[in-house]
Amino acid sequence: MSDLIIIGYDDEQQARRAYEQVLALQDSFIVELRGLAIVTVDADGKTHVDTPQRIVARTAVSGAVFGLLFGVLFLVPGLGLLGGALGALFGKLSQSGIDRSFRAHVDEMLQPGHSAVVLMASKVTEDKFTAAMRPFGGEVLKTSLTEAAERELAEAMTGPGA
Repeated sequence: MSDLIIIGYDDEQQARRAYEQVLALQDSFIVELRGLAIVTVDADGKTHVDTPQRIVARTAVSGAVFGLLFGVLFLVPGLGLLGGALGALFGKLSQSGIDRSFRAHVDEMLQPGHSAVVLMASKVTEDKFTAAMRPFGGEVLKTSLTEAAERELAEAMTGPGA
């Protein structure tokens, strides 16, 4: 099971500080990351994504799912999904907790000038993670994906055996 956690901030500097804290929490084994990124939306509404070089998804499935979630939530170009496949993926996402309501909250959170730390984690020590992130504030959105849901999403995107 993985948790998708998005923490929104009113300014990029605070988001970057929180992002660095998440990296430190991984080094301390408080969170086991499958994906991590910082998303910023500039004054013109253009989305920018920064990912650390040292975070590599543990499996092809989690890497594919993190990429898919990014594409759907932040409209990152290059997702490469067309036609009926996109409808099937949206259906799978809705079943796994990433429904229209969740996407709408993400859109509201990421207005021009705002930023977010986005992480997908296979393990989070909730109390320690919350205490360490509390000083940074931010608006938190969270949903969980079962391993079966991750597999289904990856297969819907790339075919069986992904």
